[in-house]
Amino acid sequence: MPAQLFLTELDTPTGSLKLFANDSALVTVWWDQGEGLSTAFSGAVRNDSHPILNETARQLREYFDGKRRQFDLPLDPHGTDFQKKTWLALRQIPFGQTRTYGDIARQIQMPAASRAVGAANGKNPIPIIVPCHRVIGANGTLTGFGGGLQYKALLLSLEGIHVTEKTVQPVLTF
Repeated sequence: MPAQLFLTELDTPTGSLKLFANDSALVTVWWDQGEGLSTAFSGAVRNDSHPILNETARQLREYFDGKRRQFDLPLDPHGTDFQKKTWLALRQIPFGQTRTYGDIARQIQMPAASRAVGAANGKNPIPIIVPCHRVIGANGTLTGFGGGLQYKALLLSLEGIHVTEKTVQPVLTF
């Protein structure tokens, strides 16, 4: 039987975030952009006084206020072993720095796995805290981000990384 999940919401400069935790750790940070939430979260109980959710909200507010450079929270991201290895590598990217998908692939000792790293990055259930926004394309462009490229650019600028229109990869439409 899966553990009970709890949730709260937090308004941020990147929009409304839904925070999900179990009894012992943060499980997911979800951008509320009208997309369907996984059924795995449908039974979550609203709890605005849950200690992990309150601590997460406090640390996120500090981050957005420029007072926090790293997070200190218990995390329980659900994914494959490869995804978890990738997400652990993401957590090692220092505040204010970026890495490429190839850099992360080499870091996890799978140098040919840049595309797989990109896929794992895209499945990161705890964005911002597990800083997938710090991963950019090999050519220096901003690429995919679950919260939207405008928010990826905002998060990087909060960390002192200058982003120009030329670094944002255009979305192709047909």
